[in-house]
Amino acid sequence: MDLRMNPNSLFAILMRRPWWVSGGIAVGLVALARLVLPQQWFIVGAASAIPFIAIAAIAGWRRLGTPGEARITATVERLRAMSWPELAGAVVEAWKRDGYQVLAIDEPGADFEVVKAGRRGVIAARRWKAARLGIEPLRELQAACERREVRDCWCLVTGEVSEPARKFAGQHRIVLVEGVELARRMGQGSQALRWLRGS
Repeated sequence: MDLRMNPNSLFAILMRRPWWVSGGIAVGLVALARLVLPQQWFIVGAASAIPFIAIAAIAGWRRLGTPGEARITATVERLRAMSWPELAGAVVEAWKRDGYQVLAIDEPGADFEVVKAGRRGVIAARRWKAARLGIEPLRELQAACERREVRDCWCLVTGEVSEPARKFAGQHRIVLVEGVELARRMGQGSQALRWLRGS
């Protein structure tokens, strides 16, 4: 039995919107119930707002830890300003914080091998200053994954990603660490990453 929500349902659409959209609908339903229903039916009518209150709470909770545009931009700028040794230290710290063992490797197309709960992966980070990521570095990363016989691949991206590169990444299960995920993963922590946050 498939319990996934239809992505085009009203609730799924509202989950992708800011929390206050669902909150506004809930307030509107309560106000409408107050205006059109007799006093003894008001509670029943107002109960129709409960699903929207729940969605507002879930959407608000999800966005609570999501970095905003200013933080994403600041993280990208600080990463681009780093030297390779600084960035390598920040990458190692970020993945270790997420529970991985991290090892620098000398492999064309990949810079680190990571292991968590017996599952291995590789990270490509050397082209972090590239203004535009094309398909070739991702082909090199995919080849490194095949040589090392790993399934998980990450590519650190601070620039724009070409459409063919994005499509290739999707087809080969390469995770592009960019935008929100880049700021979440690289924009917190201690020591090397404290500098990243500018503190």
